[in-house]
Amino acid sequence: MIIQTSSKDMELLNFLHDELELTEKDMALALKHRQSDNEPLPMLLWQYGLVDLEQLEQILDWLYKEI
Repeated sequence: MIIQTSSKDMELLNFLHDELELTEKDMALALKHRQSDNEPLPMLLWQYGLVDLEQLEQILDWLYKEI
């Protein structure tokens, strides 16, 4: 399955990989579920236990700065 991502999503994925050290497998899982559930990626990462609350806060802070 090919998962399409926007340039903003790619920036977020790079942040997740570089700063939070998430694996490509973890990110692909969240992206796959986002397509079927239409949920925000940070919440999916947290719901599936791929990030903890501290990491979720880091992601949300990063997103806020990018607005």
